[in-house]
Amino acid sequence: MTTKFFQFLALALVITLSACSTKQKNEERPNILFILSDDHTSQAWGVYGGILKDVVHTPNIRKLADEGCVLNNCFCTNSICTPSRATILTGQYSHRNGIYTLSEAMEPDSMNIAKVFQKNGYQTAIIGKWHLKKEPAGFDYYCVLPGQGRYWNPVLKTKENWEYYYGGGVEHKGFSTDIIAGLTIDWIKNRDKTKPFLMMCHFKATHEPFDYPERFKNLLDGVEIPEPESLYDFGKETTGRTFEGQTMDALKDRYLENTKNPDFWAHYPGLPFSVDGLDSIAARKKTYHKFIKDYIRSGAAVDDNIGKLLDYLEKSGLAKNTVVIYTADQGYFLGEHGFFDKRLIYEESLRMPFVIRYPKEIKGGSRIDDIILNIDFPALLADYANIKKPAFIQGESFRENLKGNTPKEWRKSMYYRYWLHSVKRPGHFGIRNHRYKLAFFLRAKLKYAGSRT
Repeated sequence: MTTKFFQFLALALVITLSACSTKQKNEERPNILFILSDDHTSQAWGVYGGILKDVVHTPNIRKLADEGCVLNNCFCTNSICTPSRATILTGQYSHRNGIYTLSEAMEPDSMNIAKVFQKNGYQTAIIGKWHLKKEPAGFDYYCVLPGQGRYWNPVLKTKENWEYYYGGGVEHKGFSTDIIAGLTIDWIKNRDKTKPFLMMCHFKATHEPFDYPERFKNLLDGVEIPEPESLYDFGKETTGRTFEGQTMDALKDRYLENTKNPDFWAHYPGLPFSVDGLDSIAARKKTYHKFIKDYIRSGAAVDDNIGKLLDYLEKSGLAKNTVVIYTADQGYFLGEHGFFDKRLIYEESLRMPFVIRYPKEIKGGSRIDDIILNIDFPALLADYANIKKPAFIQGESFRENLKGNTPKEWRKSMYYRYWLHSVKRPGHFGIRNHRYKLAFFLRAKLKYAGSRT
């Protein structure tokens, strides 16, 4: 045998061992399915209790809770869609990543957790709501809604047909929640199976106008929806608030306007709507009951599609080695304080519902009370992927917390700031610990980097 032959044999052996080592490493690192909805607040999950726990339709969220861990005190640091999504990707507060309000865009050259995963051997994808204007970066594949997107026959944009913000894309026939879940399953089926994956599946639901597919049209027919004690708060005369907030009366006016104007910016299901002959109490009651039933139906479609995703993971043998997370970009008012929408540091808006399942490590049916923030999410994902936490991330991994081993130095309080000032919903900042909350509401908009004033 020649020397060259033995050199060739040695090289082949090294390559084979290296390939086996890489394959083994990738098999050990879990896949991650990160499911994010819009405004699907904790009061409507059922697993957090509350007055709606017996009327919401969430069997698959409850299944995840039974098989995983629920965070009792998970909060966002700026309760509005675009900034929260930027924080989830960057692990940074708004004043660090520069995404303060709905107006800013995430620059493709900024760092995010998908880029980190991509550089560390993961295949990355995002399907659904993006809401950060400029082209997604760090994803091997993206298929995203332009702007807010629409519920029916949504347009989705890929690298092949990308145009800025609302431009570009291809229409997909059907209901957006069903389509986004279906495309997610298709991508997982056809992925590069030599690599672990990070898949971010982002639903448009349950964002206003709270639409739903035909199969849930009759859900809750004839059911009396419980009302929050503060539903009939009408203003500072009884509440002591110095600002009006986003009241249920504003939603009533939107229903009425869309009834008259089919080209209104939102297309609400179940119209026409009328409050003729009703006093203010009765009109608010009727508005609330329509709103909550529509919202629960929209949430039921999210839950239904979470079930489809979980079923696919199970049937394909991926469930045991896949971290599944379901959360929402913030909370939402469901009539509490007489409000709908979000933005405020009040609990209903501030709180992010969050459930995580990882059979290899997390005990089913567990809960933790530690204060977790959305700046922590990418640090946790990196930890599961055996990636050292990048320096740009301000949050911390809560992997040990999820196992019941809360670090002694874990935070006991949190900081929040909302930047999008208006008279009815002023800009504000505050802190919260396990017992108290202190908030300061501004009387006028402050200038800041990125401000247009």
